[in-house]
Amino acid sequence: MDRIAVLIPCWNEALTIEKVVSDFKRVLPEAVIYVYDNNSTDRTADLAARAGAVVRHEYRQGKGNVIRSMFRDVDADCYVMVDGDDTYPAENARDMVNLVLEGKADMVIGDRLSSTYFEENKRPFHNSGNMLVRRFINIFWGESSHEIKDVMTGYRAFSPMFVKTFPILSKGFEIETEMTIHALDKNLLLANVPVSYRDRPAGSVSKLHTFRDGAKVLKTIFMLYKDYRPLRFFTFAAVLLAFISLALFLPVFHEYVMTGLVPKLPTLVTSGFFMMAAVVFLGIGLMLDTEVKNSRKNFEIQMNIIRMMLKK
Repeated sequence: MDRIAVLIPCWNEALTIEKVVSDFKRVLPEAVIYVYDNNSTDRTADLAARAGAVVRHEYRQGKGNVIRSMFRDVDADCYVMVDGDDTYPAENARDMVNLVLEGKADMVIGDRLSSTYFEENKRPFHNSGNMLVRRFINIFWGESSHEIKDVMTGYRAFSPMFVKTFPILSKGFEIETEMTIHALDKNLLLANVPVSYRDRPAGSVSKLHTFRDGAKVLKTIFMLYKDYRPLRFFTFAAVLLAFISLALFLPVFHEYVMTGLVPKLPTLVTSGFFMMAAVVFLGIGLMLDTEVKNSRKNFEIQMNIIRMMLKK
């Protein structure tokens, strides 16, 4: 088992990967640097190996797939995840690692938004997109989410407890959002370390598609809210359906009271279907909430077992 493992997912980062590996070897000389090449068509893998990294390959395209393989393959007391585009400074890694090794955090977030991100990032809509994602998570997860300063940062440190209990479902850039929501839902220890952010050097191209990947991130938040908080999700849907039902029913009922007739029978029937759907949605929410609570109980037991195994 490694003491510290630095995990670098890469796809066509030949321009910067040597510098990133060298910087982290300088700041964390005791760490093992792993570069997972994700079907690069340039010399990323060769240059990473020349810089002293352990190079492995992930042939399923997508950052989520790369992180899945990294977390499965590598065993360490502390994991540092960083992108290979040289936008994150290695100098903050020691502070992030210390928080994990001292047991003060299960996930340390390299917080760009409290530092230079808004000045350095030149891609249109990325700044507002980051703020929008954070706002949605604050709305859905409440007070606990205010501990998260930067939802989509690719610079993080993890404990073995986080890495070995994190169920990776996404395949692409939604992975950071999934990590954040998992930590919030499972009440794991979180910490933020402000990090300076620098834009990509000339000639380096971002793989993140602003609108396509942004839509995937928002969809991930929505679907995980349904999975993790089903009672709230389906109760909201039930209330909305019940409101529509009442909006259709009340005029019909008023006319019946005034005239004793129901001339708008289709409207009355439609109102009844909406109310039935509301009751069904509420029932679904109650059943799924029980399943989620049982799942959380099992998760806590699994965490205790993993903690015992890690101490041996």
